[in-house]
Amino acid sequence: MVSVNDEAPVLVKAEIEIDADPETVWNIIADIESWPRWNPDVKSARLQGEFKPGTQFLWKAGPAKITSLIQDVDPPHTLAWTGKIMGINAIHVWDIQVVDDKTVVRTEESWDGLMSSAMHDQLEEMLEKSLYSALNNLKTECERV
Repeated sequence: MVSVNDEAPVLVKAEIEIDADPETVWNIIADIESWPRWNPDVKSARLQGEFKPGTQFLWKAGPAKITSLIQDVDPPHTLAWTGKIMGINAIHVWDIQVVDDKTVVRTEESWDGLMSSAMHDQLEEMLEKSLYSALNNLKTECERV
């Protein structure tokens, strides 16, 4: 099981409660190519094969073109991937759990590498905004379905 790098210079963890069952949340997160439909921060996303560990996907978030590799797939609970961009090594984990009859979605991401050390404050603030934006957009989409 892949987990974020807790020692990375940039590390953000966020969570939200969603009024939808875990399978609904999972189906939306796992449909990588539909991310641009519900998350305005994602401009495009294309899976390069089957949805399984070891499969690459290409996506664009803001001005950045990102190449990521699916690491963990455990429906309807965990989706994790790694990616590299501009000298940053990223690890992203989605975790979906039922807590007290409520669906709680946690997302966390770590960035390490020279740029993430040099620009820690700006990058961490940017990543935090991005993760909370994604969670809020995910909540809206899941509760709309």
